[in-house]
Amino acid sequence: MTQIGKSATTPCPQASRPWVLAAAIVGSSMTFIDGTVVNVALPAIQRDLHATAFQAQWVVESYALLLAALLLVGGALGDHFGRRRIFAIGVGMFALASAACAAVGDVNQLIAARALQGVGGALLVPGSLALISASFPEKERGRAIGTWSGFSGITAAIGPVLGGFLVDRFSWAWAFLINLPMAAVVLLLVWRHVPESRNPKAGALDAWGALLATVALGGIVYAFIEAPTQRWTSPYVLAALVLGVAGTVAFIVVESRLLSPMLPLALFKVANFGGANLLTLLLYAALGGGLYFFPLNMIQAQGYSATVAGAALLPFILIMFALSRWAGQLVDRFGPRVPLVIGPTIAAAGFALFAVPGVGASY
Repeated sequence: MTQIGKSATTPCPQASRPWVLAAAIVGSSMTFIDGTVVNVALPAIQRDLHATAFQAQWVVESYALLLAALLLVGGALGDHFGRRRIFAIGVGMFALASAACAAVGDVNQLIAARALQGVGGALLVPGSLALISASFPEKERGRAIGTWSGFSGITAAIGPVLGGFLVDRFSWAWAFLINLPMAAVVLLLVWRHVPESRNPKAGALDAWGALLATVALGGIVYAFIEAPTQRWTSPYVLAALVLGVAGTVAFIVVESRLLSPMLPLALFKVANFGGANLLTLLLYAALGGGLYFFPLNMIQAQGYSATVAGAALLPFILIMFALSRWAGQLVDRFGPRVPLVIGPTIAAAGFALFAVPGVGASY
């Protein structure tokens, strides 16, 4: 597990701290914008590259798969080799992958380029928070992370509208090219203002854990995406499912025996930790599916433009952004249990309302 905020090799001067925060915000914003922009651009991508619905899913999932599987590894690499260095490598890799996404000739190339984006994102996302924690003293760290979180929410809100505008006015390729100037700004800030830091107490890198997590997630995701077209009896689907399940079992066995696992399994013995993670899994699985299908429905079924479809996501993102601090105060006052029951219940009611309107419903 990454230990952020410990043992800054080079102390961060006070004058450099705003620039460190700016680099962290802009860097992580690339991943947040990309996550929302692609969903809006997906119908245009599917049309121009003659992609099937299942190939379109892989455009999203190849990115999410590598990002999720390697996120903890990215943090550990920063602890070992320098947070500034790994963060900069992640930003550069994300930018190169974004350029590749814009230049592809078919959907399979796009899927591969998106996977490379996921690797870059796994290096830069934990690095952005680690840089903040290593550069700011404890008394200022909470405010800095709050600022990082707030601007991340703003960029997530801008993403769908900006992406829709670029798709309608120019091309879906511009949904990826907007990452290039952002990456250039981040790398300049890192080079000029961000000091290097490491964690000398970091444990050994968990390469087996990263490999097995990728195999497990990849096998299961492949099986569920391809089964509707190839059927569950397909040898490829069955082989992927078996590989995914075997990878999951092997991951649990390996993580339970390592001294420095990337996922300490003992944490799941804590009821609050296990319950909160299960709730998060279910809630964000629903949100991920909703954010994938919602723009497709708006554009392909309801006939709206990409810009209008992107704007339709604004109430969801802006309300979540505006109320997040207030919700945190509720947790401080009443404890986590009541908000964690009421919040998913409200979200479930919102998902149920999606079943009410049909084709031609008013905006």
